[in-house]
Parts: sequence; C-alpha cells; structure tokens
Amino acid sequence: MSARARVLRRAPPCAASCAALWLAACGGGGAGSGTTPPPTPLPTGPNVTPILVDAGIGATGINIPSVSVTVCTPGGATCQTIDHVLLDTGSTGLRIMALALTQVPVTSLPQVNAAAGPVFECLVFADGYAFGSVRTADVQIANGKASSLQIQVIGDPAIPSIPANCSAAAGISESSPTSFGANGVLGVSPLEYDCGGACETDPTPGNLGFYYACPGGVCSSITMLSANQVQNPISFLSGNDHNGVEIVLPKVPAEGAMSATGALALGIDTESNNQLGSAKVLDVDLVFGEFNTTYKGTPLSGGIIDSGSNAYFFADGSLTACTTNVGFYCPMNSMSLSAINSGFSNGASSTFSFTIASADLLLSTHGGYAAFSNIGGAQPAGVDAFDWGLPFFYGNSVFVGTQGQTSSAGNGPFYAY
Repeated sequence: MSARARVLRRAPPCAASCAALWLAACGGGGAGSGTTPPPTPLPTGPNVTPILVDAGIGATGINIPSVSVTVCTPGGATCQTIDHVLLDTGSTGLRIMALALTQVPVTSLPQVNAAAGPVFECLVFADGYAFGSVRTADVQIANGKASSLQIQVIGDPAIPSIPANCSAAAGISESSPTSFGANGVLGVSPLEYDCGGACETDPTPGNLGFYYACPGGVCSSITMLSANQVQNPISFLSGNDHNGVEIVLPKVPAEGAMSATGALALGIDTESNNQLGSAKVLDVDLVFGEFNTTYKGTPLSGGIIDSGSNAYFFADGSLTACTTNVGFYCPMNSMSLSAINSGFSNGASSTFSFTIASADLLLSTHGGYAAFSNIGGAQPAGVDAFDWGLPFFYGNSVFVGTQGQTSSAGNGPFYAY
C-alpha cells in the first residue's frame, strides 16, 4: 500500500497553512465485511441528497464523500446528473470534470470573460494541479436550484497552454476523473466566494495564479472581483434553504468499513430536518474560514472542519510516523487524544475527543475498506493548523453556516456540531 496527500482546499494567500489533505490507499484484499448503518435519525425530505463514502473513481482512495449534482445549460434546456462529486466543506464552489459532462456539452455553458479575455482558473494540490475554464450553469442539489452559477470546468477541451505558474506549482495534471478520483468537487465551505478579497487585490495570492485571462490561448494572471469568482452554490439557491447545510454520517467501527452512507440536508433551521438545536457554534474568520484550535495546550494558527480531507491532519512529534504511508501516523497502539476548538471571535468552545490508529496496519489488514474514523497525518513542516478531516464527521451532525446568511445562530460564516 501507499499513500499520498493532496490539497483540496483553496488557500488564499496563506498557502500551506490552509492546506486540506487527503490520503489515497492502493487496493488489496481485506478481512471481513463492513457497511455502516445510517445514523439515527438520518435526515429525509426533498431538501436532502444522499452522501456515499467510498474509495472514489478508480477505487484507490479512502474516506471520499460524494454526492450527485445536476448541471444544466442556463435556462435548463439540457441537464445531466453527475455522481461521485466530492463533498468538500473546506473549499468554495462547484468544479466539474469536462470528461464527466457527457450529456451537457462544455461549449453550451457560457464562458465567463474578463476585460482581458476568457477566464480560466488553476486549482493546486500538494501533488498536482487542475486547470479549467470558468463558466456559468444552472445547478441543482436535491430540490435546491441555483441559476447562472459560476463554476469551474476542469480539463475543458478549450484549454489553452497551461500557465507555468500553475503547472510548476505542484506535480502533475489531475484534470480527469480517474486522476482526481472524483467527477468534480462541490465546495460548500462557510465562505461565499472562491478566494474572496485575496484575489481581488493580488493576481497571484500565495504565489499561485488562481485566475487567468487567456486571449488567443496566452494566459496571464489577473485579479478577480469576488462577484466574478467561482461561487458557493448554497448561497445562491432559490427558496429558503440557502443559509447553509447539515452533514450527517454514521459511526464507523474501529477497524473501518467498506463504505458509509449519510445525508446532506440543505438549509439550517429552515426545515424540520435541519434544526441546529444545541449544536456548538464556532464562528470563523472571513478570509480563510478558520476558527481556533488548541492541541495539547498549544494554540494553533487555525482550525477547519473539512470533509475534503480524508484524515485528521495536525502536528504531533510524539506520534510514530508510518513507514509505508509516509506522512501519516502509525502509533503502536491506538491513541485517545483531544483538542479544544473555539470560535474565531464569539467565545464559544468545545473539547473534541478522537482516536488515532496505525494507518499502515488499518490499510494493510482492511485493504478493501474505504471508511475509517481513526486515521491521522502530519501537517507540513512549519504549519501549526489543525485540519479536522472526514473522520470528524462520523457519528456527528455537522452544520456549515454560509457567510452573510442568517439562522438561529445569527449570521454566518460558522461551523457547528
């Protein structure tokens, strides 16, 4: 088995400290069978769409949560429902692989243009990058509809030459469903726009060219007003369910499970199935969407609840490092740990307990499993942030309150659980 990590979260100007990583484990046989039952109660209703946690397209990953999203030409004349779209609470915007658009021609989605020419975008991971056009489409998630939403089409066949500051940023191109492991990304972070003010004032925030104008196929980095960036689909849904989402996943046994099923409910406090109740609300900053985390008495630069990361990612030199899945933790015995999360400014705090087991042992003995609640990895050197990845979601109801929208918790952006 082997593991690798990639950045799924957009990182306006802080680069590494805003990274959200995921681990892909190569197949192999495993003992036993394991599917997790849904939690009780599992939200149901027209505003709910199922979540599937599996190994992703190509069956080479773990802890990959996905949903189905319907993409239509503006006005809805031609539509296609696309499955295996990664559900990511740590990034903003819908990104669809061009190769997945088999029924909706890419050229039927109007391209966004800047004064200098057609707009393209670079999405950078730790081990690769994805480049594509920015286009408009009508989007439907469950019963929620967003009209003329700005999305990214990764691997657009109209792509010009990849800009050097995109391709040189990290590894190889991951612009296909098989190389990426999914048909796209549904980014439902607490923030409203892709990279917000960072991209309005700096054409290369974090030394990356996020947005480009490409007249005649020659690309140059440009600044981009927030209103013209890739948009959070939740913020732009018609009806009442546009102030956030609730994500519910079942508990997973210590040895893991082959898969898990849960639910994504649109809205917070807008329906009987998405009530915030007594959940602890942690407000986040407006730049990175982060709250505060203290681990083993050390305050960290930021915390994020990120379903797009397939493990807990944090720095702890006392935990044994893996030899096969390099960069991940392999303690001899499972470790019971905890950290304190607190709001960016609202004073709310919560102690969260979690377990870290040996990634090498779990993945070698249960190679056919894809759902694990106890895998963790190290942050890059010099990064003191805490990334609460998909394991955080198992057995919990997690709410993501959208920037500028209101619920019983007040105005977003926030996370709650």
